[in-house]
Amino acid sequence: MPEISLGLAVVLLLILGAEFVNGWTDAPNAIATVVGTRSLAPWQAVLMAAVLNLVGVLSGTAVASTIGKGIVDPKAVDLITVGGAMVGIIIWSTAAAQWGIPTSESHALVAGLTGAGLATAGPSVVVLAGWKKVGIGLLFSTFLGFLGGVAIMAAIYWLFRKSSPGSVKGWFRWAQVLSSGFMAFSHGSNDGQKFMGTFTMALVIGGVLPSFEIPKWVMFLCAGTMALGTIVGGWEIMKTMGMKVTRLETHQGFAAEMAAASTIELASRMGIPLSTTHTISTAIMGVGSVRRASAVRWGVTAELITAWVLTFPICAAISWFVVKVMRLIAG
Repeated sequence: MPEISLGLAVVLLLILGAEFVNGWTDAPNAIATVVGTRSLAPWQAVLMAAVLNLVGVLSGTAVASTIGKGIVDPKAVDLITVGGAMVGIIIWSTAAAQWGIPTSESHALVAGLTGAGLATAGPSVVVLAGWKKVGIGLLFSTFLGFLGGVAIMAAIYWLFRKSSPGSVKGWFRWAQVLSSGFMAFSHGSNDGQKFMGTFTMALVIGGVLPSFEIPKWVMFLCAGTMALGTIVGGWEIMKTMGMKVTRLETHQGFAAEMAAASTIELASRMGIPLSTTHTISTAIMGVGSVRRASAVRWGVTAELITAWVLTFPICAAISWFVVKVMRLIAG
């Protein structure tokens, strides 16, 4: 294998740092509802999410290819571009996590690569086909997540209409553990692959790989890094997602997780990068609205939407600025 330069080593470490933050801040996506309904203790949920996140990362490469080749033209950027994007992601995601704001690492990565790419090569660097998939991902996470939550919740109410509340709660307590595991797996299959694609792109730019083909060691390295970040967990974000958007019972947590995980898995197999945070949030909203519209705390929901919207310009701007500064320093 060709020698890895110091510059490439720094960029690869930044990518792994962003992958770690991804596991740290997005752990609540898989475990917020199962902890919020008290089906699992927090440490049990975190451990399960870490293992299944890792398995999900290893399940395919379609999303990784979209990120590595389809957002910015890899031939028009360099290692400073990739490094600047990672710095933007780490700064924004870490700050948001401290405030308990569930951001989207997907949106942050796409925005960061784009902002850094614009600073490097101008508008021509943007690959419109990849951004089309990003747009489809936004539609998936918004409408399929919400409507899936509504549909599954309505089906549960109809199927168990003659059952006692106690028996329903007991059955769904265990069913929700399975749905939470499915959510963790799907998170790995989509979010985990994104940084795997970025890592491979950096290896191609650095001359280590002759073409964009993801090695097994890269898959395991990125999967393990995200799993470690998941173990660290994001407890403030978990509190927001699992308890503040709407009060959830076990059957509602099951419905939200199944709706979100199914949507994410569909997107992953189509190579569509989407926000797992966005998807589980809209699924929770859909589930809560079936009970009654007032069951959803729309003020908290508005804060979440604001965070999602702000992620694109903030990450793009930070990454653009970082790249410009790094080029000035580099001379």
